[in-house]
Amino acid sequence: MNFQQLKIIRESARCNYNLTEVSNMLFTSQSGVSRHIRELEDELGVEIFIRRGKRLLGLTEPGKELLAVAERILNEAQNIRRLADVFSKEDAGVLTIATTHTQARYSLPKVIKAFRAIYPGVRLELHQGSPQEVLAMLLSGQADVAIASEKLMNDPAVAAFPYYRWHHAIVVPQGHPLTLQHPVTLQHLSELPLITYRQGITGRSRLDEAFNRAALTPDIVLSAQDSDVIKTYVELGLGVGILADKAFEAERDTGLQLINAEHLFEANTVWLGLKKSQLQRNYVWRFIELCNPGLSVNEIKEKVFATGGEPVIDYQI
Repeated sequence: MNFQQLKIIRESARCNYNLTEVSNMLFTSQSGVSRHIRELEDELGVEIFIRRGKRLLGLTEPGKELLAVAERILNEAQNIRRLADVFSKEDAGVLTIATTHTQARYSLPKVIKAFRAIYPGVRLELHQGSPQEVLAMLLSGQADVAIASEKLMNDPAVAAFPYYRWHHAIVVPQGHPLTLQHPVTLQHLSELPLITYRQGITGRSRLDEAFNRAALTPDIVLSAQDSDVIKTYVELGLGVGILADKAFEAERDTGLQLINAEHLFEANTVWLGLKKSQLQRNYVWRFIELCNPGLSVNEIKEKVFATGGEPVIDYQI
């Protein structure tokens, strides 16, 4: 048994048992992946995967147990590799943050400025993506911290901490007729061309759910990845924007007007995510604390290293 075999088991589950994707993730050939699986099954004397012909469909019961063990072993191996850095580079290194555009653009600048004042020797790297991509970067080890939506809270391999709550708001050009409606209703919005986020990001599901409950079909003429694009096309008069309230800056967006929509759409929570049971340098704990001052470093560590009530060894400085 070797680490490559355990990585294949883990990545197979993450890639929905698509061996082409597994081989790409591990920078190897598909035939090599298949060979490792056969050798491990022969060594253990059990079938790890449910198969249909040459296709893998899922994990057998022994396979599920093996996956849990493999996750623990690989995580501890990564902890061993991190150990020297944790003890020798307390105030220097790289902090890699995976986040969505909205957080990178609007909520993180002040936090990052405060962090840089405390840790001038730490280099920061920001990787932007969808919530799904952000989660994948955290789980694969490409990022130390993930910042996104409920995707983080719902993954059992992630310790998630609330960052802040926000609401959707409506943005229109100055003097738009919608500013005279008190209050604005979903019926009003359904009669207008709308510009908002694409599916899967920045609380788009909250918008869809609200219109569905009201049995209304919104006329979404443009879906965008980020708030700046939405505001640009609203300024051009192509439609009414629906975006995160935090993305509106009165001093910069002088040609636009914000309309409160808290009564129309449910609130959203941004989450901070760390991989469970993973050693971190001190500045990673401190970064989470700066994002949410209501948390202490001890509380953050306790959740990351929680093992169902069993005591854990905390190797942090």
